[in-house]
Amino acid sequence: MFLYNSALKEVVTKVDILNDEFVHIHNYNPIEYTKSRIKTPESIVKKLKRNGFESSIENMINHINDIAGVRIVCSFTSDIYLLSEMIGKQNDLTVVSVKDYIRHPKESGYKSFHMLVTVPIFLSDRVVDTKVEIQIRTIGMDFWASLEHKIYYKFEGHAPEYISRDLRACAAIVSEMDAKMLQLNEAIVEAKAQQEEEKAQQEEEKTDGKHH
Repeated sequence: MFLYNSALKEVVTKVDILNDEFVHIHNYNPIEYTKSRIKTPESIVKKLKRNGFESSIENMINHINDIAGVRIVCSFTSDIYLLSEMIGKQNDLTVVSVKDYIRHPKESGYKSFHMLVTVPIFLSDRVVDTKVEIQIRTIGMDFWASLEHKIYYKFEGHAPEYISRDLRACAAIVSEMDAKMLQLNEAIVEAKAQQEEEKAQQEEEKTDGKHH
């Protein structure tokens, strides 16, 4: 658990630095918030059992990829791909696998971008590559997923069909909203650039007028 905790700290720091750099260069903050957590021993044992494995440290290390988890919540879908690319370029992180549930949502309607990475943890006598699961999603996707999670737990995975159906309908609404928000943001950026351009032109004309 100490290793997973250390790996979590490393990844959270990296994400914070990327966000700060982004703000510094583009004057824009792509990350709304970051959450991190370590799975409890109870839920690790439960997950091993559910997947048909005995409870051993070896099975835990080999078969459970989300013991250390970081969730990055962004404003727009475009930020998700930007961040995943930036994370992938960190040369002391190894990307083990990527699952794009945004382009290929789960049947339930779940959308998120998952990256499994390993981080080298430098101990006094050795280096241990430790797995961390990174999930990147929009605020809307996060809101939907937390509701789905609560329902899933209440019904232990066997929710009535009409509830699952309504959840899927909500997922479609969230996707539509995300797409609209992205369009709106692009329109704002465009309008702002146009305003700046017109302002610069007016200034130029004023200066030219003075010279004549």
